[in-house]
Amino acid sequence: MWLPDQVFKTVISSTPLISIDLVVRNNQNQVLLGKRLNAPAKGFWFVPGGRVQKDETLDDAFTRLIKEELGTEVVVKRSEANFLGVYEHFYEENVFDDTATTHYIVLGYEIQLHQNQVISLPKIQHEDYMWMTEQELLNNDVVHLYSKNYFN
Repeated sequence: MWLPDQVFKTVISSTPLISIDLVVRNNQNQVLLGKRLNAPAKGFWFVPGGRVQKDETLDDAFTRLIKEELGTEVVVKRSEANFLGVYEHFYEENVFDDTATTHYIVLGYEIQLHQNQVISLPKIQHEDYMWMTEQELLNNDVVHLYSKNYFN
C-alpha cells in the first residue's frame, strides 16, 4: 500500500523504512547500477531496490521489486537469492526535501542473471544504467558508499 505524500512525510520523519537492495550480476560477473533521479542519493550510481510496503510480505516485496526494477522477464524467488545481510542507510534528506532525515533498514540480496533472462530497465527511479566490475564500482567516486558496502 502506497501512502499519500503527507502521511509518508510523517512516517519518514518518525521511523525507519524497510527496504530491499538487489546486487544484480550478469554473465560477466558485472554489477548493475542505476543513476538515481530522486533523493536520497540523487545523482549517485546505486544498486536497484526499493521499500517494503505495509502488509507486504518480504517474498512479495522481493518479487515486486524484481519486476519493477528489472522487468517482467526476470523470475527469481527470494529463497533463490544470496542474502548479503542487514544494512543501515542514513541520509540527511528525504524524497521530498531536507527537513527530515531518512533512515533505512536494508535487506541486501544478490542475484545472478542467466543468459536467457531479459531485463527491461525502467527510467522511473534511475536516469541511466551501467554494468561495472566490483573494482570499477569501488574506485568510482559517483557510486554511493552504501552500494560499495556490499562489496567490502
